[in-house]
This record gives sequence, C-alpha cells and structure tokens, in this order.
Amino acid sequence: MLAQNLFLKINSWVFTLLIILPILVIFYTAIGETTDVFSHLMSTVIGTYTLNTVLLVTGTVFLSLIMGIPSAWLMANYSIFGDRWLQWALVLPLAMPGYIVGYIYTDWFDYAGPIQLFLRYVSGWTSVAQYWCPDLRTLPGACFVLALVLHPYVYLLARAAFMEQNLTLTQSARLLGCSPMQSFFRISLPLARPAIAVGASLVAMEALGDFGTVRYFAVSTLTTAVYDTWLEYSNLNAAAKISAIMLLVIFFLISSERYSRHKQELFCQHACADKVTKVHLRGRYKLFATVWCWSLFIIAFIGPFGQLLIYTKDYYFSSSIDNFFQCSLNSLYVSSVAAVIALAIALLVNFYQRFSVTALRNVPARLASLGYAVPGTILAIGVLIALTSADHLMNSIAKETGWDKPGLLFSGSMFALLTAFVVRFSAIAIGSVESSLAKVSPSLDMAARTMGCSMRSMIKRVQLPLIRRGCLIAILLVFIESMKELNATLLLRPFNYETLATYVFNYASDEQLEYGALPAVLLILVGLIPLIMINRSLEQSHL
Repeated sequence: MLAQNLFLKINSWVFTLLIILPILVIFYTAIGETTDVFSHLMSTVIGTYTLNTVLLVTGTVFLSLIMGIPSAWLMANYSIFGDRWLQWALVLPLAMPGYIVGYIYTDWFDYAGPIQLFLRYVSGWTSVAQYWCPDLRTLPGACFVLALVLHPYVYLLARAAFMEQNLTLTQSARLLGCSPMQSFFRISLPLARPAIAVGASLVAMEALGDFGTVRYFAVSTLTTAVYDTWLEYSNLNAAAKISAIMLLVIFFLISSERYSRHKQELFCQHACADKVTKVHLRGRYKLFATVWCWSLFIIAFIGPFGQLLIYTKDYYFSSSIDNFFQCSLNSLYVSSVAAVIALAIALLVNFYQRFSVTALRNVPARLASLGYAVPGTILAIGVLIALTSADHLMNSIAKETGWDKPGLLFSGSMFALLTAFVVRFSAIAIGSVESSLAKVSPSLDMAARTMGCSMRSMIKRVQLPLIRRGCLIAILLVFIESMKELNATLLLRPFNYETLATYVFNYASDEQLEYGALPAVLLILVGLIPLIMINRSLEQSHL
C-alpha cells in the first residue's frame, strides 16, 4: 500500500510540474534580457495593441451581458412560444467559431452582399453615398461577432442562478408593491451577480485570447502581437514578454472576480423554495420576449449555420475532398491521443487526492488545472520555449557523445502539439473525473480495505467501474476541444500538417470559406455535443 501511494504521489507531482512548466517558462524568459525587437514594439505599437485589447474585451463583455442576461431571465421565469426548445437552443452559438461567423456577416453586409443589394433594390439607391450600412471589419464589428458566439457563457450561468433563487423572495417583493422589473433589479439581479461575474470573466478571457476573429477583422491585439512576433520576427523572448503581460492580465481578471464576491454569502436557496412555475406572458410583453429570444438564436446560430449549409451544397463538388479527409484524420489522431493522455493524468491526480492523507494532496489537481485559463497562443509560446530548450540539450548531448543529432525532436514534431493540448485541456478531464469520484462513498473504500483489497485492486474493481461515465465524458470533452483548438495549432503544428480548424481558418483568411464549408459544418456539429450534454445536466439538476 505504501509503495502504491508513493507511485501515485511521485507521478502526480511529476505530471503536474510538467503541465505548469510552459507557464513558468514564459515568466522566466520574460524577466530575461530585453531584446531590441521588444523595445521597438514597446516604443511603437504595444500601446495601440493594448488599447485595442482593452476595448475588445470591454465591448465584448458589455454586449454579452446585454444579450445573455435578459434571455436567461426570460427562460428561467417566463413561458413564451417555444421556450422548451429555446432554453437549450440559446446555448448553441458557443459551437460556432468566431471567425466563421465574422466571415459570413461581413459577406452579408458587404457592398455586393444580400443586405445592401436588398436595400438598393427596395429604395432605388444607386450609390453607397446615398445610405449608411455598418462596416463590420472594425473593432466594434469584432466585439459584436465575439459577443454573438460568447454570450451563452453569461446565459448559461445566469439562467442557472435565476432558477436556483428562492421563489418566495420575488413573491414577497411583489406583495410589497414592486413591479416585475423592480424585483428583477433589486432582488434577482444582485443575487445572480456572482454567476454573472463568472460568465463575464469567461467571456473576457475568451475575447482576450481570441486570434481567429481579430485576425480576420484585421484588429491588432496583444494576441496577434504574440503570433506576429514569433512568426515574423522569430523572437521568442519578445513573444514571451508579451505573453507574460497577458497572463498577468488574465490572473488579475480571475482574482478581481473572486475578490469582488469574497464576502458575499447566499443562504436558503433551496430550503424553502417551491417548484418554479413559469409566468405566462401576454400581449406586447409576450411579443417582445418571443421576438428577443428567437431573434438572438437566429442571428447567432441559425443564420450563420444555414449559410454554411448553403455553401456546402453549392460548393461540395468544387471542394478538395481528399484534403478534407486527410485533415479529418489528422484531427482525429491528435485529439484522440491528447484525450487519452489527459484522462490518464486526471486519474492520477484525482486518485492521489482521494487516497493521500497529506495536507498538499489537493495541490496537484489545482495546479494541473491552470492551463485552461491560458490562451492557446500564449501557451504555444511557453511550449515552444520549453521544448526548444529540450531540443538544444538533446543535440548538445548527442554532439558530446558523438551520436547523430536528433534535430528538432520535440519542438518540430507532433509532440509539441500534443503537449499543448494536454496542458490546456487536462483541466476538463480533471474536473469531470473529480465530480464523478466525489459521488463514490468513502465507505466503499473502507469496505474494500477490510476485505483485503490492495489500492491497485480497489481502483480496478471498485473506483473505475463507478466513475466510468465520468471518464467517458472527460475523454469526449477533451477530444472535442482539441478538435476545435486553433490558436496553439497554428503555431505548433508540423510543416504541411493541417487539422480541421486550420483548414477552415485558411479558407476563411483567403476569403474562400465556401470551399471549406464542409469541414466547418463538421466542426460545429462536433462542438454541439458538449453543449447538449451541459444543458441536459443543467435540466436534470433542477428537476
């Protein structure tokens, strides 16, 4: 038993340190000597990039709150037309990559697009000087597109918070003469503020780390600065310094969100809560609520996804099917391997956390989950620096011993991409396994020990069968997230290696998304799986 405990302890700490190594390497490299490239960037464009980043994050969060909170309140408390469908349909925009939505909307609003053609046809206008149409290839346009695909974070968490609130509180407010709007602003919204703050922080971190959308809209942010510094200047030191600045901003956002509610306590959420009965709206209120929710769903998901289906039908025979299948196989391979490795790490750290009696038993699981908060572009820089150093060390050893130099054994192969996926998405597997393992009663462990089971036998015969569903969910979620990952893949993929995400992005960047519509549809369909699972879990928790 002691030997098996030692095995769990050593392996848990080793894999945890390897996972956080890219993050530590970024800060270590950033405090090194400042290069001329970074000094030049600081004196010329970093100020503009920082301002654009702040405006992008602020605008995206603001629009996401406007889109997400009203729809969450309506779905949690009121009965409108099609609400049973809408309550999960409003989550689907999360499956849409921002750069795909951006491409479609700029195509629609272009001078030769259907919207301006319709305006000119109806009004008889002949020149663009006679009317105004919004230009989406701007910073506000990028905020709008990102808010369309990210506002479900706010919607999901706010809706769950509204559904958990004690119904007697709002009923008491109504008896005291408050209107529904007053009870919302005075009671429901303040009680839901922690959940809304978490949703807003998720939106902020996703917007901060977004690359595909801002790249397509030609909006220069700190994320594009990291990408360009490496690819155009081949300067990892400058890229690491910019990445460290972004990491500090991310940690500040997370710390601010937690500190803002560290003294807030909620009591009696369910103890005296009745079964929620939705209010049936009538008249103009019902019309407004129905139009708002369905319009949001159509604008954010149905419209762009329907356009992709039209592209797929019209350009199917013009697309390169061979390349599509090869990219699908590449994505399938790298995502499957990453999912299996992430699950193995999740099992290690969670079993160590369960069976260890030391005060630090929770630390590996918490540290190994840090990678998910790091944007893919920044994480790719940390992985590159760490693996490049390992390659130099291997080649130096080979030179000293007279062996053949292995070359870029780590940083120039699939190993780099797998490392980034495992570091970034192990948190998902750890959380899924941890939630399943928490439901297994400790009395089962004690019963197995009294029957003479070793730790290995207990894990194999008791724990693993009981957490099988959580393990399957962990593999599925990591697999899907790896399939969709773009930022890290663009920087770390081997030469001439394309995944579905990079394949679609390349077509969108070349203004030819029509030829990449089929893999884009596949990416979206794959991304719908975890969203449906999350919504079903939310529904079951409130039955």
